[in-house]
Amino acid sequence: MVSCPINRERLARTFTQLCEIDSPSRREGRLAMHLRAVFTELGAESVVEDNSASQTGSDCGNLIVRFSGNTSGEPIFFACHMDTVEPGCGIEVLRVGDLFTSRGDTILGGDDKSGIAAVIEMIRVLAEEKLSHGPIEVLLTTCEEIGLLGAKHLDHTLLRAGSGYALDSTGINKIIVGAPAANRLKIKVHGIAAHAGLNPEQGVSALCLAARAIADLRLGRLDEQSTANFGLIYGGVATNIIPDLITIEGEVRSHSAARLKDYTREIETTFQNVVWSWADQTGIGRHPSVDIHVEQEYPALSLEDDDPVLVRLRRAGDLLERELLFQVAGGGSDANILNSYGFKTAIVATGMEKVHTCDECLDLKDLAMLTELLLATVAS
Repeated sequence: MVSCPINRERLARTFTQLCEIDSPSRREGRLAMHLRAVFTELGAESVVEDNSASQTGSDCGNLIVRFSGNTSGEPIFFACHMDTVEPGCGIEVLRVGDLFTSRGDTILGGDDKSGIAAVIEMIRVLAEEKLSHGPIEVLLTTCEEIGLLGAKHLDHTLLRAGSGYALDSTGINKIIVGAPAANRLKIKVHGIAAHAGLNPEQGVSALCLAARAIADLRLGRLDEQSTANFGLIYGGVATNIIPDLITIEGEVRSHSAARLKDYTREIETTFQNVVWSWADQTGIGRHPSVDIHVEQEYPALSLEDDDPVLVRLRRAGDLLERELLFQVAGGGSDANILNSYGFKTAIVATGMEKVHTCDECLDLKDLAMLTELLLATVAS
């Protein structure tokens, strides 16, 4: 079994300090400045900031931190996102034993500062123990929580490593090797406004048309690889006015590109058929319409068992005499985007739990286990 001298209390202090630096999406600048100073002090070869801020709207760009190796091993990267969801300002970390929670009505911020803390401790231990390792890059992205925007606008030509790990999932000793592609849909149903009490015959309710289409759709679990959902609906002006515009927003996800295309088209066709089949029975002389916008949210992630990025992890697990769980997930992350650029990227769980809620928590034992796994990975 490999010996990994983790300084648990130092790791705990690092995690607490990171969580208490506000970094909601598009306001990651303060955290980026702190991390630039930390990694520079730890001997980084360089800390590069890309120009993605002009496209994401963040107050800083993505950071790429490079550490030279002391062997000729293959360079690898570790990716974490700097932003958090709301409520994420004024966080006070409460520690009881080994358990970290938020002290107030905020998230904790372990998503994704648990990953960042583990990387910092890994770099410290590598230097202190003079452990052999190849070149390491740390990728710190912005705006992950609002659509993977930092990764989508990353200047990926700045990365030298060809593969790596995104530290961003709940649980521990869990590796995500597959994740679906997703399409985002924004559908605008246009009806005809009229006074609901005086002349309702002159109107066409966009709400009724949208409801009829939604009722005809297949939603939820579509098959073993695919899901669909509509989660937002808005429109209308007043209760006495027949609504002439209803907007709904939803998504389709699938591990199969062909099925993603087919299910997306099925939704489009359903809305079009409902609107086009409307019959003018009162002589209005106007016809409802529908506008459908489909945008790729993220591409699929799919790794093979013999991909070196997974072989390296299995070897690390063996060194630690630890069983790792390799599984397929249903959500998307920066790893989906990085894989689409050609960088083989596995997602590694960081120990965080109940993320995106004020009940979020993290156990220091899990954070230390993550750090051990990262050390074994770069040293294996």
